[in-house]
Amino acid sequence: MVKKIQMKEIILITGVAGLLGSRLADWLIENHPEYDVVGIDDLSGGYIENINPKVIFWKANLTDSTIDNCFEIHKPKYVFHFAAYAAEGLSPFIRTFNYTNNLVATAAIVNNCIKYDIKRLVFTSTMAVYGYGEGGIFHEDMKRNPIDPYGVAKSACELDIEIANKQHGLDYCIIRPHNVFGIKQNIWDKYRNVLGIWMFQHMNNEPMFIFGDGKQTRAFSYIDDSLEPLWNAAITPNASKQIINLGGINEYSILEANQILREVIGGGEIVFKEQRHEVKYAIPTWQKSVDILGFKHKIDLKEGLIKMWEWAQQQPKRERFIWSSYELDKGIYNFWKNK
Repeated sequence: MVKKIQMKEIILITGVAGLLGSRLADWLIENHPEYDVVGIDDLSGGYIENINPKVIFWKANLTDSTIDNCFEIHKPKYVFHFAAYAAEGLSPFIRTFNYTNNLVATAAIVNNCIKYDIKRLVFTSTMAVYGYGEGGIFHEDMKRNPIDPYGVAKSACELDIEIANKQHGLDYCIIRPHNVFGIKQNIWDKYRNVLGIWMFQHMNNEPMFIFGDGKQTRAFSYIDDSLEPLWNAAITPNASKQIINLGGINEYSILEANQILREVIGGGEIVFKEQRHEVKYAIPTWQKSVDILGFKHKIDLKEGLIKMWEWAQQQPKRERFIWSSYELDKGIYNFWKNK
């Protein structure tokens, strides 16, 4: 008698070479071997070395027809859509790129999720959809009110997913992460991930930039605390059709975060640069993530920075990513001008 081979169900992760995607893939492979993990990434913002060797990897841009083939072949059960270019401050100067890589790419994922009857789409949005919030407080019931093109793109993605649910029955959970950091983060991008930018600057004997007075507040979140909650966003019945803030429960000023990092790395110089167009105070609520996703804040900022710094020092020397030209130069900040 021929024994029938039981095929594993598939989890698909976009942005699998980035921080969230690569670390969630690691966690799933370790904790849920009953699934196979398929990952898509164009390696424009992540690195092949980040991808777990057990991931079935597709190198593709989400705006290419290649992803249609990926869905057709693997027919995933759950989709985690993490791929994005999250340079919020730069987005007013790269509008077309921003909308193509965030909004148009998400539309392609939504189309395939509908076509192949995905059980649930987990989409990572951003705190940028809140704009200035209500007195700096960001809670899930607030009206979307972004102040930059990145926030506009992510808001549009959220709305499109909600429409896909109403019209096509696509189940979803929208996650709005706090400022996530940790090992496998891109520290070579000049425009995003402030903690990683500071580490790169220090390792290259450069001063660490602080924009404005440094009194902006952010809630930093070590990636490992969010991995199981992200999985729960896919499988928990109560997470269906929900929007949930996810991440750390403590906010820090940029000056405080920099001081903690300098304690970890043993020094470093700071230089103040001109103020950017950005939200001053960002204090997201987190109780909903505890109640629905089982989030637990375990790793504080300093402990997370110690882990990330140890990892960063072991990384190969890579060139910093710098845009050679922008779509719009008018109003570009002096510290981003190409000399």
